[in-house]
Amino acid sequence: MVLDKPGQPLQLRDVAKPRPGRGQLLVRINTCAVCRTDLHVVDSELPNPKLPLILGHQIVGRVEEVGAEMWEGPEHPDSRGTKVAPTFAIGDRVGIPWLGWTDGECAFCRSGRENLCDRARFTGYTIDGGYAEFTVADARFCFHLPEHYNDVEAAPLLCAGLIGYRSYRKTGNARCFGMYGFGNAAHLIAQIALYEGRDLFVFTRPGDVKTQQSAKALGAKWAGGSDEMPPEKLDAAIIFASVGPLVPAALRALAKGGIVVCGGIHMTDIPSFPYVDLWEERVITSVANLTRRDGEEFFEIAPRVPVRTHTETFPLEEANVALDRFRAGKLKATAVLLVNPN
Repeated sequence: MVLDKPGQPLQLRDVAKPRPGRGQLLVRINTCAVCRTDLHVVDSELPNPKLPLILGHQIVGRVEEVGAEMWEGPEHPDSRGTKVAPTFAIGDRVGIPWLGWTDGECAFCRSGRENLCDRARFTGYTIDGGYAEFTVADARFCFHLPEHYNDVEAAPLLCAGLIGYRSYRKTGNARCFGMYGFGNAAHLIAQIALYEGRDLFVFTRPGDVKTQQSAKALGAKWAGGSDEMPPEKLDAAIIFASVGPLVPAALRALAKGGIVVCGGIHMTDIPSFPYVDLWEERVITSVANLTRRDGEEFFEIAPRVPVRTHTETFPLEEANVALDRFRAGKLKATAVLLVNPN
């Protein structure tokens, strides 16, 4: 399913089967989850995508071919500065995430911040992704997936889970923990927060009683509209909704020294707010991409919780239907495209 130009529907098209280069894997795709970032690309909210482009960065598949000379040449440093080598063989199940390549040489990569690499490439944005039967991926940035999850269940973990987890870890040891927006990422990370004993406070669109009840059923201590104040001050809050006015709203809900984490790649403009709302060492930060260390940690804890995903499946050729329903807020769960289902 090919995007020729933002603002247009994806086109079902035969393209040449990709060939893996040095250090790459050819992956036969089984499933690919649909992400809000895909919508941002289609709707022209993210600049300069590769065109034509195959979207999709929550990919689960099997290794069909290993690129030549994979085991030769310099190894690539991981996010902790140690040396690693690819560990995939033909037939292995593999997960392919948003971060698809970094140079390993810039100051960010050398300081354990590969998510900020100046030359980074991204799956389904600057590299062709998973809305297809096959893709190629740099083996260094792929993950072995926990056997606890089948291919449909695992797909949403590769972005909503991974970048949600990075956002969550930025909140430190916050006891009173808030979430603005209760979509795919929030639902996954809420399960980890509750597993770790946090008091969870969930903010939804005003009047969205159904989602508030769902949050309470999961274990939230309180759930209400984003126009409400929680019954207790928050030590931290993650904003998963791409709505800029939620930033000052979340600041007003924070205790002294609290942190607001903006967990999305795109957000509408943040309105001005009085300095007093930021004073007393409150912090606003964003989250950009992920590191491989985030993935290693997340895939270790997810099956222990266990984190459960809720999915709604579509055949590959109905990718536009899935995107349209996502945009209209009509999905019942995370959309997952079935490409070569087992």
